[in-house]
Amino acid sequence: MDSPVRLYWLDPRNPTQAFPEPRLAMDEPNGLLAIGGDLSIQRLIRAYSQGIFPWYNPDEPILWWSPDPRVVFPLDERPAARTLRREARRSDYAVTLDQAFDEVIAQCAAPRANQRGTWLGQDMQRAYRAMHTEGYAHSVEVWRAGRLIGGLYGLALGRAFFGESMFSQQSGGSKLAVYWLREQLKAWRFDIFDCQVGSEHLQRLGAVEWPRDQFINRVHLAAARGHRRGPWQFEVAVPCSPMHQPSP
Repeated sequence: MDSPVRLYWLDPRNPTQAFPEPRLAMDEPNGLLAIGGDLSIQRLIRAYSQGIFPWYNPDEPILWWSPDPRVVFPLDERPAARTLRREARRSDYAVTLDQAFDEVIAQCAAPRANQRGTWLGQDMQRAYRAMHTEGYAHSVEVWRAGRLIGGLYGLALGRAFFGESMFSQQSGGSKLAVYWLREQLKAWRFDIFDCQVGSEHLQRLGAVEWPRDQFINRVHLAAARGHRRGPWQFEVAVPCSPMHQPSP
């Protein structure tokens, strides 16, 4: 007889409460581990350092996930796809770090075509803005003619970066954000660039699957390494033509 499925409850009054082990997450839906709690900085750091993240709709209680497998961008020496490398060498755009976090997260929260509403509600936006203020959350911005055309945001703990969401206003906007962030994380000798769950778009950008146990083991080591607090700036050579930079 199968064992009953248990969904763990987190007390919103106790941000230091321990999370259950990720291996206890449900198989269906894949990775659902716990419910409740809050989005305090303390709890978010505890969650991400264990390979757990919040993901829920604005009209739902907070849901915490650790899916198996986990999807990541490799940070080894394998090159990006040839078409993406060719697109990245163009000179008709600029890319920045931590220059427009609020605008990036607002664009990520905007409803997409053929979607009703967004999962990135006001509570989530406030939580990640607070993480940004404390130097943990970061954004990548892609500009063309001074206009923000794409980007992404996520959290960094130690030598692990946890991508949260991306957007494109023009073709290639999010691809270029991923490409240049990956190049910078490699230069900083990061160990993990997490994408959480897979999609065809991420696969085309080179994302691969890791078994959850492998991911969790790597996260424990990476998150414990020296943390690079924000704001960040690119240290690799990126397109930065003044013609395409954001307007002052």
